Amino acid sequence: MSPAPDDLGPVRVRIPTPLRSYTAGAASVTAIGTTVGEVLDDLDRRFPGLQFRVVDEQRRMRPHMVVWLRGERCRDLDADVRPDDEVVLMQALSGG
Repeated sequence: MSPAPDDLGPVRVRIPTPLRSYTAGAASVTAIGTTVGEVLDDLDRRFPGLQFRVVDEQRRMRPHMVVWLRGERCRDLDADVRPDDEVVLMQALSGG
């Protein structure tokens, strides 16, 4: 069953500084999708290569990436995204 057009409202996606080279420097972009995975798929259609930095070849979130959805950490690509949600992509920092 296809989602209704109203279910495909734009989702704001905040892009971390290291990935902004994919978005021509944009810190925030919009994407369409009803799940986190669909949002990432849409981003990759518009900004080729971006999704690969977030998701590995087995469609799992990369360990150094953190996705926030509605203010909560999300590692589930099947998590529902609602119109007007904000998805925040972050890279975990490491070092010593």
